[in-house]
Amino acid sequence: MSDTSRPSNLAAVDAAHHIHPFTDMKKLNAEGTRIIERGEGSHIFDATGKKYLDGFAGLWCVNIGYGRTEIAEAVARQMNELPYYNTFFGTTTTPAALLAEKVCAHAGAHFNHVFFTNSGSEANDTWFRMARVYWGAVGKPTKKIVIARRNAYHGSTVAGASMGGMKYMHEQGDLPISGVVHINQPYWYAEGGDLSPEEFGLKVARELEEKIDELGEENVAAFVAEPIQGAGGVIIPPATYWPEIARICKARNILLVADEVICGFGRLGEWFGYQYYGVEPDVVPVAKGLSSGYLPIGGVLISDRIADVFINEVGEFNHGFTYSGHPVCAAAALENLRIIEEERLVGRVRDDIGPYFAKAWGSLADHDMVGEAVSVGLMGALQLAADKKTRRRFAKPDAAGTAVRNHALANGLVLRATSDRMLASPPLIITHEEVDTMVRIARQALDAVWQERRA
Repeated sequence: MSDTSRPSNLAAVDAAHHIHPFTDMKKLNAEGTRIIERGEGSHIFDATGKKYLDGFAGLWCVNIGYGRTEIAEAVARQMNELPYYNTFFGTTTTPAALLAEKVCAHAGAHFNHVFFTNSGSEANDTWFRMARVYWGAVGKPTKKIVIARRNAYHGSTVAGASMGGMKYMHEQGDLPISGVVHINQPYWYAEGGDLSPEEFGLKVARELEEKIDELGEENVAAFVAEPIQGAGGVIIPPATYWPEIARICKARNILLVADEVICGFGRLGEWFGYQYYGVEPDVVPVAKGLSSGYLPIGGVLISDRIADVFINEVGEFNHGFTYSGHPVCAAAALENLRIIEEERLVGRVRDDIGPYFAKAWGSLADHDMVGEAVSVGLMGALQLAADKKTRRRFAKPDAAGTAVRNHALANGLVLRATSDRMLASPPLIITHEEVDTMVRIARQALDAVWQERRA
């Protein structure tokens, strides 16, 4: 590599040429870019040699941890055999076919087909088109509207960002597009008022039925939701929510879409989040944990109900990507799933590290600045509160969350702040001792910010 690879020069090169996603570039260039050079297990290391416990698994994705040479070796073998070929024109490759089989083996009896994409955003754009094609093929061409939730995240492509309920994303680019509407989220802490969590879960779920009545059942194609909202703040719905949503979708003939881009492949202690909640969706977009982020790949699990229509009625589905089922990415995903299976990581999250994390993370609920500390599997949130007894939030919630995040980062822990909620999503291979370290540093960060705000 040239001299520009040295850390002293890389920050300047990055500032001069690299536009980052979801980033205020003027601010970043003024503060300087942190350069991450390597990863090992649950840790990453920056260019100065500083070590960080990655409490966020990259972006919810490095489920098997960093530095797994097995994936590097599988990728190298595939690169040498066949670095690329497409899946158009009646062709496939060995890794793509085997990966489709492997994913379906964990998805449940009613899922036997996969359409491969390169990301979760593309997976959501794919099923958005697929749903409309499906309803047209079964003689219901007016069923085109998709109902989604406020404060949800389904990617940043045009359809994905439209279905996502992030106002700040809609303000750029004239979104959402037509045919997408939103209902409220199951965020009891902030929006539940005097209702119990169980009452609130039913109330918010039944907004779906009200919206269907408003729009006309004959016009609604699907309802899409993350089992647990990720970027929106690890919003864990009340126990009453998902059973009622599933009942409504079935009764009103609406496709149920479970966006598993974050929850899938073991994070909740089941292979998929819909299995954790005991519902059967019609369509499931996936990505992230499919390859543990080692290479970009995503997909859409398609239930037999829909796949049968596409195979027997639709004919050619005019949709796809140059890299759909890319053989090298598929090889990485296959090896990743082999590791998850052989190391029994899904069961480990359910029976061992998930309960341990829940107890340790939950201990932070006693902090004066924490309104609630919640988790499922290895997905957790801390709700910051100015007054925990009344659930009163800080006047500037973004500033509170950012301050806690920055204190944690300075002490070697990567967490994410979504407004005034602190989010955690560590690798599935994290140890008990590393969970203890996460909680210790998180408490130190909370202490520091609480003292600053009381000073």
